[in-house]
Amino acid sequence: MAIGGRLMPNLSYKDAHTAIDWLCDTFGFTAKMVVPGEDGTVVHAQLVIDNAMVMVASERRDGLIGEIMTVPEAVAGKVTGGLYLVIDDIDSHYERSVSKGAKIIMENADQNYGGRGYTCLDPEGHLWSFGSYNPWSDES
Repeated sequence: MAIGGRLMPNLSYKDAHTAIDWLCDTFGFTAKMVVPGEDGTVVHAQLVIDNAMVMVASERRDGLIGEIMTVPEAVAGKVTGGLYLVIDDIDSHYERSVSKGAKIIMENADQNYGGRGYTCLDPEGHLWSFGSYNPWSDES
């Protein structure tokens, strides 16, 4: 059974407005939608790059989402997952990320499974990986 669809990860940030600006400036996302909440929070935001999207919101402390989802700082800076985004010009993307202050965890390098890539943390500790390896491509 084919379901079809696209995966859109959702990340919580203590300072979602600053995170949105940083993600757009550093990684090249564009803010498609930002829904403001009370007290300067972000209820929901959609950031896009090519055909990929990540949803961003301010950390919540109420309701089901607030009970099960948090920011890395709240769990001693640990993360339970990461994001991978295919980038055509990975070397330029890496240089841009470094110049904007991304904390590099794994340097940009050729990977044994194909392509080149690197891994970094954003200012609030979310794990991001970028690479030229595209498992959907006939060339991979």
